Amino acid sequence: MAQAVSRRITLDDQQECVRLFGDKDHTLKLLRDSFAVTLVARGNEIILSGEPLEVSHASQVIDRLRAHLKKGHEGYLPPGAVKKMIAEAKGSKPDDEEGETHETILISSHKKPIHARSANQQKYVDAIRHNDIVFGIGPAGTGKTYLAMAMAVHALREGEVERLILTRPAVEAGEKLGFLPGDLQEKVDPYLRPLYDALYDMVEYEKLQRLFQQRVVEVAPLAYMRGRTLSNSFIILDEAQNTSPEQMKMFLTRMGTGSKIVVTGDVTQIDLPTGKNSGLIEVQRILSKVKGVEFVLFSPKDVVRHRLVQNILEAYHDHDKQQKQV
Repeated sequence: MAQAVSRRITLDDQQECVRLFGDKDHTLKLLRDSFAVTLVARGNEIILSGEPLEVSHASQVIDRLRAHLKKGHEGYLPPGAVKKMIAEAKGSKPDDEEGETHETILISSHKKPIHARSANQQKYVDAIRHNDIVFGIGPAGTGKTYLAMAMAVHALREGEVERLILTRPAVEAGEKLGFLPGDLQEKVDPYLRPLYDALYDMVEYEKLQRLFQQRVVEVAPLAYMRGRTLSNSFIILDEAQNTSPEQMKMFLTRMGTGSKIVVTGDVTQIDLPTGKNSGLIEVQRILSKVKGVEFVLFSPKDVVRHRLVQNILEAYHDHDKQQKQV
């Protein structure tokens, strides 16, 4: 048996400690569980003790994690990134798809890292980075809107855009608006509430209120987009399955210079009146070959909500398939 050795790693400052150790010291726990070493964290130091090969492997992972953070990675590293580096140090493969390294897009207002949680979500994030118009189409719970919102807030923070414009069609409002209490904004707010909720999860309340007052962030029903030219903006159209073909064309042609558009929707949840076509279905046929436009299709396997959501979606899919065969 090889003689035990120890290595002392001194971190730069307390902030590096917090980011390296992970949320609730998750990274340290992974290292302890993965290597036959004694790992002690004291102040700005990590002390590793054990057999030479195990200490070497664990040290290699820590060095790689530190280098990764110093490249500008924001916030904690996701567990998948840590697992991948551990597996590589051991010369093995990660146990599952979590081994993919998905870098943090944004740190939420609750100090939680936001990142892609599946290969398809990473494809979606990459598509948004590299294209001016991206369509994210798939079932509820696949992170379409949330990831698009995170990318939008990140772009605003980095100065890539000057405004965020978030919109949804208020399908059920229509002629009923006159019977609802309050002014027009109060009448449509219930339809826009999911967008507000996502924003408040990513931006501190006081700061977001200032951005609303300065018109840097705007949340509005789709009807408010008509006649405008939206330049230097990150624009998200949510619930796009409930647009008509005419509304979809109107929205896409609002795009001005320096802008990026993300359109999200679920073609299995169309709330339009019977006989009215969905603009989201039609646009896939019209723009599928246009350069600079990318479509990312999600499946129930990409659902990141409670595990039962995926089971429910699959059960409904099977039911609909049976009904069509009758």
